[in-house]
Amino acid sequence: MLYLHDPTAYQEAERIGDIIVAQDLEKRFEDLVAVDRISFRVREGEVFGFLGPNGAGKTTTMKMIQCISPKTGGTLEVFGMDVDTHQQEIKSRLGVVPQETNLDPDFSTYQNLLVYARYFGIPKHEAERRAEELLAFMQLEEKRDVLIEKLSGGMKRRLIIARALINEPRLLILDEPTIGLDPQARHLIWEKLRNLQAKGNTLVLTTHYLDEAERLCDRLVIMDHGKILVEGAPADLIREHAGSDVVEVKRVETAVARLDELGVDYDLAGDVVQVFTDNPHEIARDLLEVCRHKAAVTVRPATLEDVFLRLTGRSLRE
Repeated sequence: MLYLHDPTAYQEAERIGDIIVAQDLEKRFEDLVAVDRISFRVREGEVFGFLGPNGAGKTTTMKMIQCISPKTGGTLEVFGMDVDTHQQEIKSRLGVVPQETNLDPDFSTYQNLLVYARYFGIPKHEAERRAEELLAFMQLEEKRDVLIEKLSGGMKRRLIIARALINEPRLLILDEPTIGLDPQARHLIWEKLRNLQAKGNTLVLTTHYLDEAERLCDRLVIMDHGKILVEGAPADLIREHAGSDVVEVKRVETAVARLDELGVDYDLAGDVVQVFTDNPHEIARDLLEVCRHKAAVTVRPATLEDVFLRLTGRSLRE
């Protein structure tokens, strides 16, 4: 049975209650404010997400949590310890899944896990046991002795997650865990991440796949320009900022005029008009009457992506 907490650490987490606590956290690079006095808490055993466009400050925040980028101001505690004074202790209890694939190409799948275990001083016999267990957990047993270059993209991502678990971390940090993967590989990784949470692990992730965040996260924040715009459970954020449904119609004069006449708020998304509402059928009926055959009217459930675009805009960020 895969068990990723030692009892002492788990009891300590019970006393702490929150795995991560940030208050007025700030990060500056000369004149650039990358993270602008944000506050948040990550609870034991939850999946917490950082979302935002490029340059929003989410990756910088993750680096401060990992103790690889010093904060400029405010306070940040991980496992109840200050990131400025207990970096080694914090790092020893973290598992990190980077966005890039940085496996050692000179070693096999199994050897990559054994070599990484040395960084944590794990005895050879114990490292071998954990490596075998993790290969089974991530469905990589058949690829045990295969060199990295022979693995598919999905297999590499699963191996990186397995590697991050070799030290039995209490907190797993994932940067774009399913980037570039096909749907089958993504769903397999989602299943494994849910299994880890079910075993009591705390997961913090950043992703540009909004459906991924909506499926996995218990709570999340959406950041932009270094600030937290909103925080909460995905379903609550959708309900509050987008309503239950979205009515969409082609941007024709009759449709826009009718919505203005009704006094309904709407968004323009290219050549499509979007109405976020809890009364979709009523609005759709009105639009169908005035548009007739000029434009199709569709109704769909509101999503986290709708919330994201409404809060951060549709402009491309580089």
